[in-house]
Amino acid sequence: MTTKPLKQIHLAAHFPGVNNTTVWSDPAAGSHIDFDSFVHFARTAERAKFDFLFLAEGLRLREQGGQIYDLDVVGRPDTFTVLAALAAVTDRLGLTGTINSTFNEPYEVARQFASLDHLSDGRAAWNVVTSWDAFTGENFRRGGFLPREERYGRAEEFLATAHELFDSWDDSAIFADAGSGTFLRDARAGAFAHKGPQFDIEGRFNVPRSPQGRPVIFQAGDSDEGREFAASDADAIFGRYGTLHEGREFYADVKRRLAKYGRTRDQLKILPAATFVLGDTDAEAREAAHEVRRLQVSGQTAIKYLEHVWNRDLSGYDPDGPLPDIDPETGENTIALGRASVRQFRDPLETARQWRALAAAKNLSIRELVIATTAGQTFVGSAATVAEQIDTLVQADAADGFVLVPHITPGGLDAFADTVVPLLQERGVFRSEYEGTTLRDHLGLAAPRAASGRRAAAS
Repeated sequence: MTTKPLKQIHLAAHFPGVNNTTVWSDPAAGSHIDFDSFVHFARTAERAKFDFLFLAEGLRLREQGGQIYDLDVVGRPDTFTVLAALAAVTDRLGLTGTINSTFNEPYEVARQFASLDHLSDGRAAWNVVTSWDAFTGENFRRGGFLPREERYGRAEEFLATAHELFDSWDDSAIFADAGSGTFLRDARAGAFAHKGPQFDIEGRFNVPRSPQGRPVIFQAGDSDEGREFAASDADAIFGRYGTLHEGREFYADVKRRLAKYGRTRDQLKILPAATFVLGDTDAEAREAAHEVRRLQVSGQTAIKYLEHVWNRDLSGYDPDGPLPDIDPETGENTIALGRASVRQFRDPLETARQWRALAAAKNLSIRELVIATTAGQTFVGSAATVAEQIDTLVQADAADGFVLVPHITPGGLDAFADTVVPLLQERGVFRSEYEGTTLRDHLGLAAPRAASGRRAAAS
């Protein structure tokens, strides 16, 4: 009987701060913007031999009722600035940044990522995202936003154009022969020309081919368009599903799409985001997780979250009281600007009906309902239990690994690194040492070859 070989687990760390998992009020929490916090977090991830660190990014702080939403703690520093600085204080950890394709230009982004890949000796990765709202667009000269049906079209052309720029230099373009006085093998190095619906650019790319050739490409999205985009161009996709059944369905669906693009299953990694709470025992961890959820969903936060559905000011309601007896206000205008969760409630009247039924059946207050209907921790238990949970999901093809999102900055990853990682190493499913130097090495991805033929159009 043939035994299926053990899959190696991929682990990454999401620097918290731009999400509703953060508990900034905890005495153990530190700054989300001081460089020391980034250094502590990155070095912990590298000490644990994680594949990469991930930074989310937003181009505008979210608002509610015209005021900054309090979960956008302290702000959102520039991704490239932080990652470039972290490249100097880490040696092997991959450096992944979210960069928007709606309000940037391919030349600028390609140049920044190629530079980061050089500075880090091949550890750069790009999470390609789009922007869906005019609220964000107001921060930019062009203003406005792209309709949903056009966002992915722009993103696909943006990424294709960036690839052309990365590939405008061959791996061996720099000859640097002092005897003959020849520096470049090909004087056309860096030449490019792209003409398309979104971009019409021509010139010379001024960063030679970087150690990975191109940054590793990540994509986040659960829609059919997002899954297809990932299957066609991405090296990894951030999944939403941390359960066995949903995870396996998502995993199988995305992996089966690869064949139409001439790709194999191992050329795309599926890495869901995952939260965790650890304890000395499972019971202790469950108790701690309950308390964490109450800290994550304060009374004030519960009211604000409910406003996403009701689309009206509910500040006069008691979070420990019943749901409003008035119906949600429907329409295009929203009280919560820039909040992705608003898009989840496409039928607020139906959502309100379901929530009222749930609250009545279980006698839930507003706060208790929000806790019950929003995501809890993915992994809860002792270190041994969490290691078992992670390994089970990966071996069952519900994921290739996880992007861990601790609820405390910057020390929230420490306990996981010290207790869970050694157990995964004992199981033989996670590295004890880095075997390569680049992020592609960590993820088991081959380096792309330069498509030198693309430069011919510019000659």
